[in-house]
Amino acid sequence: MIWFDLVTPKSVLFFTPIIRAIEKKGHKTLITTRSGEGYSEIIELLKLYNLDYVDRGVFGGACLADKLSASIERQKALMEYISIFNVKKLVSLCSVDANRVAFGLGIPVINFYDIPLSDYRADFRKALPQARLTLPLSDKVFKPFVVPDEIFMRFSLEKHQIYEYSFIDPVIWLNDFKPDFEYVKEIFKKYSIDVNKPYILVREEEYKASYVDKKYPILYESINIIREKKDANIIFIPRYESDYLKKEFPECYVLEEKVIIQHLLAYASLFIGGGGTLNTESCYFGTPTISTRSFVSHYDKYQIDNGLMVWVTDKNELIGNALKMFGNRYEDRAREVFSKMTVNLNEIIEVILNGDILKKDFNMFDNVE
Repeated sequence: MIWFDLVTPKSVLFFTPIIRAIEKKGHKTLITTRSGEGYSEIIELLKLYNLDYVDRGVFGGACLADKLSASIERQKALMEYISIFNVKKLVSLCSVDANRVAFGLGIPVINFYDIPLSDYRADFRKALPQARLTLPLSDKVFKPFVVPDEIFMRFSLEKHQIYEYSFIDPVIWLNDFKPDFEYVKEIFKKYSIDVNKPYILVREEEYKASYVDKKYPILYESINIIREKKDANIIFIPRYESDYLKKEFPECYVLEEKVIIQHLLAYASLFIGGGGTLNTESCYFGTPTISTRSFVSHYDKYQIDNGLMVWVTDKNELIGNALKMFGNRYEDRAREVFSKMTVNLNEIIEVILNGDILKKDFNMFDNVE
């Protein structure tokens, strides 16, 4: 049995094709996750993609003491639950609790990770807590080509433990995705949004995460000004609770349930995002994208350098770029950049299931058949 601990929305999207391919080969999988008050996005995604899961533990919130307490309790719950199964390996996007439990129980750990630092250089003062607490416990690590091997080696890994793939993470689930405007119409009808009017999608930064210092005001100070200057609907994709967004921005729309957001991203006139995954998805579709994230990761830098995204650090930059970029799509540029990336799911699954293969035979540049 292969154990997957999915504790972020991205991990659900990333591992869904891998889990299904492994199950298709006749192997059993076990999915664990966590939830919490105001933090149901992962559960909703698992249900949306029809994945069976077991909920163990809670999200600890913004306070470090609460995070630590929740983590300790979750590790105990996971240890007791996992011990009743014949788990051969753990696969995760550097899930701290699962890594600690698997390591303690002698279960081999395979991690995938694209953001070891909140920095695109090599400043290890900005190493993410998740990276510090998981990468050194890994038997194998998969990473995208945009992050140098040397950074992972600084986390006590040997070069032969590191496997590189030739795509940025969201490509694994966007490869076969086909946007459908009829789906957008259905969502808009539910919220009484004018389908004939252009729209701006907005996503907050993950300000409760341990790698974000605080809730930065840049986004919240700018939205109403952008709305006044552009005749467009503004739609929030909430990261946590949604009530405060409705109160603060009564003239905007707030999505209240989990939807297949990629359809909306593909047809937006502008996306303003404070995270990583949706920003990359937006870039993939050639949608004009502004990052309000408080740092620039390696894959952020790659997309900025390729002219697919703009990073802003203050209110005036955000407003100015929003007005300038609105409606100016980049499909040709996006196609040129992302067409160079290929996903070899068979190679990834071979390493997960059967252990080491010769590094010279590990070719992530082949297309999936």
